[in-house]
Amino acid sequence: MTQMKTEAKSPIRAILFDFGQTLVDAADGFRMAEKEAEKRIFSQMGLPSWDDFILNYRKIRKTFHSRSEFSRVSLWRALYEHYGLPADSDLLEGLEKLYWGTVKKETKLFPETEQVLTELSSRYQLAVITNTQGQRNSQNHRMREVPGLEKFFEVIIVAGEFGIPPKPHPAPFIKCLEMLNISSSEAVFVGDDWEIDICGARDVGIKPICLKHATVKRPWPAMATSIPVITSLLALLQLEQLVSFQ
Repeated sequence: MTQMKTEAKSPIRAILFDFGQTLVDAADGFRMAEKEAEKRIFSQMGLPSWDDFILNYRKIRKTFHSRSEFSRVSLWRALYEHYGLPADSDLLEGLEKLYWGTVKKETKLFPETEQVLTELSSRYQLAVITNTQGQRNSQNHRMREVPGLEKFFEVIIVAGEFGIPPKPHPAPFIKCLEMLNISSSEAVFVGDDWEIDICGARDVGIKPICLKHATVKRPWPAMATSIPVITSLLALLQLEQLVSFQ
């Protein structure tokens, strides 16, 4: 059974990664996809007030994201229900396909990703725990669209699929540890989202590292924490200095 308590002075054997905004930069793609979706849905609904629409859209989106629910179709259907309007499933599924197509097209590796993974893979076990995109076809996660990336990882878990709850639920973290045959004290997790990645990993005893990549155009939330915060994956090449085992 996987050991859930962190023990002092345990050597790090594995580095677990989030995908989006951790190994790749998709910020511009998400901004573009959201703007396109907002305009198309507003036009289709025929509502009189853009300001009212966008306020409710963002409230509903925030609620879905707080539950780690990322199905765009479900989100948009909830928006139609809010306004008492019928939702066309074919239209929404087509729009979701366009949405993720835009995100995939604009997703790119951070400049240092391949170099860092190449060096780290010779010293540590590497794994990815990423949340599902919520699409009907479970094979559509955009990680599969990044050529050559999967070869670095011994384990890849798309949480939210195949009965595995999405992060920050402990299940995907625990399953990853079990598949790597290591304890929580022997792993670190690198991610960009405080609640989903950092708190999720910390709650199962994995040492988290927060990545606020210097190239990402995003209003990073201020936080007072003793958890290591890095601005480039290159910092992981000095992992033993970065993470304290006290």
